[in-house]
Amino acid sequence: MKAATAEPEITTSQEEQADGRQKPKRQPRYNVVLWDDDDHSYEYVIRMLKELFGFPVEKGLELAREVDHSGKVICLTTTLEHAELKRDQIHAYGKDQLIAKCKGSMSSTIQPVV
Repeated sequence: MKAATAEPEITTSQEEQADGRQKPKRQPRYNVVLWDDDDHSYEYVIRMLKELFGFPVEKGLELAREVDHSGKVICLTTTLEHAELKRDQIHAYGKDQLIAKCKGSMSSTIQPVV
């Protein structure tokens, strides 16, 4: 019995597919980073992540724990425009009503994916 041979790989440039059509260029990706502070409760973080990102409570709790323990957490990786929108939504979310000393929203930044 003869061993099956693999088909030769067809390599194409990044700009052109095998059939000659142009491949769409992929937009650079950016991380939306949420930063830890002592002025926001787990409940606030979970509620915010649910409302702004659509995360279930379990995912919100997981991210709240990570930001609390490591000082930051990546909430989303997306295009620049979408990342800027989500960062701005975090900044506009408002203060935590459960923490008396809370003066405003949590901090968030966007960082290019390397």
